[in-house]
Amino acid sequence: MSRQILLITGDAGESFECLFARQRLQEAGFVPVIAAPSRRRLNLVIHDFEPGWDTYIERPGYGAESDITFAEAREADFEAILVLGGRAPEYLRHDRRVLDLVRAFDAAQKWVFAICHGVQVLAAAGVIGNKRVTAYEHCRWEIEACGATYVSADQAVRDGRVVTGQTWQSHPEFYRLVFGCLNANA
Repeated sequence: MSRQILLITGDAGESFECLFARQRLQEAGFVPVIAAPSRRRLNLVIHDFEPGWDTYIERPGYGAESDITFAEAREADFEAILVLGGRAPEYLRHDRRVLDLVRAFDAAQKWVFAICHGVQVLAAAGVIGNKRVTAYEHCRWEIEACGATYVSADQAVRDGRVVTGQTWQSHPEFYRLVFGCLNANA
């Protein structure tokens, strides 16, 4: 049986986070499935850090094809869910289908992963209250507002069945934890 991992993103999702996740999961023998609001080529972006800026800058990035829509995704078909960052979580956190998927994975005691702004979706879904999580630093308010503890000192944090990472710069630490969790299921 293939070990499928559901990747959640949409337009303005972080290009490097999406492509790295897909390729790294494939390399490890998993089947990543990209879910988005619709089936089509997604307009992804690059968030980078430049001297003299108070926050990240955004540029057009590589695109990626979505494999399925949120409406087609079912928790029972996947081993874990990974909510990617970028700007997409700003609007995906208002999509009932996405919130219901995250809650379904949490209720089924499956792995819930999020990187960068992806934690905004976890906060909106109500699955990180009383947990220790990390994310892009400007998501701290949302993390604390839902009752979670923001961890700034670690690039990636695991608390129970939830793993979070700060940014694409956290990939080594984040994916070390992700694969440790997934391999524990083997």
